[in-house]
Amino acid sequence: MHQTITVELGERSYEVRIGPGILAELGPFVASMDDARRSVVISDRTVAGLYGAEAVESLREAGIETSLLPFPAGEENKNLATCGELFDAIFALDPPVDRRTVVVALGGGVTGDVAGFVAAAALRGLRWVQCPTTLLADVDASVGGKTGVDHPTGKNLIGAFHQPSGVLIDVDLLRSLPDEQLRNGLAECVKHGIIRDVDLLDFIEDHARQILARDPGIMGELIARNVAIKAAVVSADETESGQREHLNFGHTVGHAIEACVGYNRISHGAAVSEGMVAACNMAVARGLIEREAADRVRDLLARLGLPIRHEGLDGDEIWRIMQHDKKARGGQVRMILPVVLGEVATFEDITPACVHGALAALREG
Repeated sequence: MHQTITVELGERSYEVRIGPGILAELGPFVASMDDARRSVVISDRTVAGLYGAEAVESLREAGIETSLLPFPAGEENKNLATCGELFDAIFALDPPVDRRTVVVALGGGVTGDVAGFVAAAALRGLRWVQCPTTLLADVDASVGGKTGVDHPTGKNLIGAFHQPSGVLIDVDLLRSLPDEQLRNGLAECVKHGIIRDVDLLDFIEDHARQILARDPGIMGELIARNVAIKAAVVSADETESGQREHLNFGHTVGHAIEACVGYNRISHGAAVSEGMVAACNMAVARGLIEREAADRVRDLLARLGLPIRHEGLDGDEIWRIMQHDKKARGGQVRMILPVVLGEVATFEDITPACVHGALAALREG
């Protein structure tokens, strides 16, 4: 069963198609775009080996001239150096690319961020299509047009808003996904439930076993429910000037943990899980939510195999990194905290003591 969700952005609105076997629709989809005759598929080397040939075949069968450009996998390669190498490869193609060329991002969140940024910058903007291959990219990174790369100072500090022309989510691709990568996406699913839809938390709790077993029907429904939440938020606040900030719940501390520990030593989903636990602890300390609600979140994360404690974090270093977060203003840290499960708000009075207290609770689990 296929589902289609529209991201409403006026003239830049686009569809997110979800279902089994949808990667085969890539060629016809690109061919349906005005003046599209050529594409560049950007993928990390791991995914290129798994699905690159299928994507290229679909495009070529639809009459789209195609080049596959792989790059080294891993968050540590989400940087300007990788983009520079991709620009070199794109501009060396013969015949040369032009503004009718369509960039295809085939892979997880790193690939989407890198390929989207390359599409935003090359020739001052090329059209692009997202073909996510991980649950994290399915439910979060592929929708909304946020592109970019990391900087030694922090995560995702260099980038642009550049909406795709469409998103094709093939549920079948989750079969090859490592368990750790599945959990990465589940952290974002829990996040969406906390910020917008407590019924989604109920759904995850009720179907945790089928989700971990990657039941196709349940996964399709899970992805569609999450995409609907993400699409509604993006449609209301495209450039993160208001409620789209709510999507960063768990990420302020989570990104700081990633930068502090090292991107190659902790997965994004694990860091966000720990960030959500810390944020819920902070909300309990402020009297915003009851301990029972925070425990429900913690227990669900643990049931999904995500970490709920982290010993040895340097609170001063975490605070220093948080001051460079994109939501910070004038060095003042701002955080998204739950006021009830299903609803969050932005708080601008975060202090080092707040962070130290939340980390102390995180260390205790």
